Amino acid sequence: MSNIRITKQFNFETGHALYGYDGKCRNVHGHSYKLSVTVIGTPITDTSHVKLGMVIDFGDLKKIVKEEIVDQFDHATVFNKNTPHIELAKELMDRGHSVILADYQPTSENMVIDFSKKIRARLPENIDLHSLKLQETDTSFAEWYASDNQ
Repeated sequence: MSNIRITKQFNFETGHALYGYDGKCRNVHGHSYKLSVTVIGTPITDTSHVKLGMVIDFGDLKKIVKEEIVDQFDHATVFNKNTPHIELAKELMDRGHSVILADYQPTSENMVIDFSKKIRARLPENIDLHSLKLQETDTSFAEWYASDNQ
């Protein structure tokens, strides 16, 4: 049986600021992110299985990504936990805003690495994460490939 890649796309709005950056992105701002999640596996061949012919049910993949990424990052503001914006972050949290204090600079590159770890930890053992594409703007994106990270 052939390995097949399937992709599910997600959209979410997230704010961030890049601590120590020398351009405009040092200021708090936001993006309409588009995340494409591609997994690879062999379609189920057991004729008695309710998911016959599927690598993974798109709904199951959606549940994983929604819980690990979308529900956490949508309409949240992400700061590097070492940022001087920490007082702003605490003020926002005190006012009920969703804030993520990340262990990394919240660039698309670092976010996609973080997302890969979270998604891989939740996938069934017969399904592998093939790639992620995190699009920050219409013309800018970061990609993560399992083959580049073995």
